[in-house]
Amino acid sequence: MPYLDVQDCKLFYRIDDYTDPWTSPETVLFVHGFTENSEAWRAWVPHFARRYRVVRIDQRGFGQSGAVAKDYPLATALYVDDLTRVIWHLANGPVHVVGGKSGGISVMMLAATHPELVKTITVACSPVTPPNAAGWVEEMERTSVRSWARRTQRERMGSKMPEAGIEWWSDMMGKTALATVHAYMNWVGAIDIREDIKRIQCPTLVIGTDTARRGHAEFEGWQKTIPDSELAMLPIDGYHAAGTDPDNTARVTLDFLARHS
Repeated sequence: MPYLDVQDCKLFYRIDDYTDPWTSPETVLFVHGFTENSEAWRAWVPHFARRYRVVRIDQRGFGQSGAVAKDYPLATALYVDDLTRVIWHLANGPVHVVGGKSGGISVMMLAATHPELVKTITVACSPVTPPNAAGWVEEMERTSVRSWARRTQRERMGSKMPEAGIEWWSDMMGKTALATVHAYMNWVGAIDIREDIKRIQCPTLVIGTDTARRGHAEFEGWQKTIPDSELAMLPIDGYHAAGTDPDNTARVTLDFLARHS
């Protein structure tokens, strides 16, 4: 299996490349969000892999990269360091980076601190301040990570996701270890990158949906502080556009990349 040795972790990654073998395609790195893994981008691969070399990772603590201890000191700098090592190892130079939900935190910080490694970034429904997660950890302790995921899935995925899709996402997210949840929430519950993102210089696409959790005004408020950025608001009634409508969200992203490749 493809793993990269990083600090305290063997980072799992997948490569999907169906480009013409005589070409030199650009690389797009995909970074998933909370209680997910590289399978969260499954539906995006057919859209991208014919034109780009697609790299998907299981972030530290998730999927085949393995759980972390409850008290493990997860930090933004650590996640960014993981991304820099993946980029140097697999591309040896700048790449396009796409982040979903809280995965976008590390993507934006990568762009702000390592501009030499980033061609463009796209962040879909990502926060820049702590998400409203009151009671989540306690609920997972009482029931399970899967039970929490299933209960909250409609708010996340919206009304158009079929029941079979709700179950698939709940199964995938439910594989996350409770210990990782504790460590991750200790980190993400204290983030505030509103000042940091003002230093991003690469072309940036912010994708949002207008929901009670994160609305249009919130996305627009911080997107405008990124110098070379644009906002695409999608008509989806869930706060996980990349998962709810991967086809449309991928097309919006591909159009953005085509204009900046």
